[in-house]
Amino acid sequence: QAQLVESGGGLVQPGGSLRLSCEASGSIFSINDMGWYRQAPGKERELVATITSDGTTKYADSVKGRFTISRDNAKNTVRLQMNSLKLEDTAVYYCKAHFLNSLGIPFVDWGQGTQVTVSL
Repeated sequence: QAQLVESGGGLVQPGGSLRLSCEASGSIFSINDMGWYRQAPGKERELVATITSDGTTKYADSVKGRFTISRDNAKNTVRLQMNSLKLEDTAVYYCKAHFLNSLGIPFVDWGQGTQVTVSL
């Protein structure tokens, strides 16, 4: 079993920046893909950005050029740098990771979510 703990959410004005962090801990043998998703009120959860273990990234069109995902494999951490934030970026942001346990069995886990509010 693994745990993902997010931090870094908050309230920011349009055009501002925030950095989210997510640290994995627990019974982890290895971590494959990691990513950030978000869910706004009344909407479905959507992909924001993902990063593979070798650093290949993928972004939603709505955040390309504004958000940057990165990871520190030594610290089992993934981060999301969010710049030029817009009102429509307001959502609960969730961290997701694909793990292998010590038996080589893959499993997926989610963080508890962190609120990002962009408001005047």
